[in-house]
Amino acid sequence: MERPFVFINSAMSADGKISTKERKQVRISGQVDFNRMDELRAGSDAVMVGIGTVLADDPSLTVKSPKLKKERISSGKEENPARIIIDSQARTPLTADIFKKGTGKRFIIVSESAPADKVNLLKEQATILVAGKEKVDLKKTMSELKDQGIERLMVEGGATLNWGMICSGLVDEIYTFVGNLIIGGKSAPTFTDGEGFTEKEIQKLELIDTEKIEEGVLLKWKVLVDPEQ
Repeated sequence: MERPFVFINSAMSADGKISTKERKQVRISGQVDFNRMDELRAGSDAVMVGIGTVLADDPSLTVKSPKLKKERISSGKEENPARIIIDSQARTPLTADIFKKGTGKRFIIVSESAPADKVNLLKEQATILVAGKEKVDLKKTMSELKDQGIERLMVEGGATLNWGMICSGLVDEIYTFVGNLIIGGKSAPTFTDGEGFTEKEIQKLELIDTEKIEEGVLLKWKVLVDPEQ
């Protein structure tokens, strides 16, 4: 299957949590890591999140640095990468920051079961792609995005989307900043939620690089492909 190069970028606590039990975003890393994330966005063709992240955090997913924006424009690109929401039931609010802030393409990926009235309203704000019957088919989505000219895709979560992408074999690399705090809570989202792997299915990674950044550490991983799959 033809698909973009896909990497996940995330920040987590020392115990692997990406937000609190109330699903509220916590500042895990500092300005140096934010700048690194901004550079990753600027170097990508698209940035993708799940609907849970949109409803909880309302991110704009824009490039923040004026310098990076100018560099994108001077190379013939929009100032922001395309912004993509995986949203099976078309729940994205019409007032979401992704629609209000920054220029660039927006894609909402819905399933065939999404309410037609909600889909029609979202069509006024974004390009709608339909993939999957009851929920979004991520493999089909990746193929569709490749057809849209997206070669490098940055995934910014949350936990459900991270799990779906990894268990579908759609991720090439993972970058995780591990911060110097403990969040705890059995209901607090981890880097990946979902059903989880059995012992035989566990996804193996290869450590590419480590880097101390401020009070935490950045881990860069390559996702290993099982030759039997």
